Amino acid sequence: MRHKVAGYRLSRNKDARKALRRNLIKQLFEHERIRTTRAKAQAIRGEAEKLITLAKRGNKEGGAAMVHTRRLAAARLGDAPDTVRKLFDDIAPRYAERPGGYTRMLKLGPRQGDSAEMVILELVEE
Repeated sequence: MRHKVAGYRLSRNKDARKALRRNLIKQLFEHERIRTTRAKAQAIRGEAEKLITLAKRGNKEGGAAMVHTRRLAAARLGDAPDTVRKLFDDIAPRYAERPGGYTRMLKLGPRQGDSAEMVILELVEE
């Protein structure tokens, strides 16, 4: 029984899972739409939305708080200054008045090779 065990293991060890999540989130912010399996999309959706909320709060407070939130986002996204810049300068202002729900999952059906359920995870347009 998996009582009180959060998150998705995705058939990977801890380091591979962390790298996969980090790369998928970076790709989502870079392209604003990714095609992946449903399990992977569900695994990253919450963390991506939390990063957008973090960026919104940092932009709202400004000053030292904005620098701090940029550093927190950079630590979570790895070495990706362009992605952090896009998150804070382009994506977060777009959702300044939105209280949440920044992503959308569109079902595509099963993948041909292994019948894995495929989805498109995208950022919602205002």
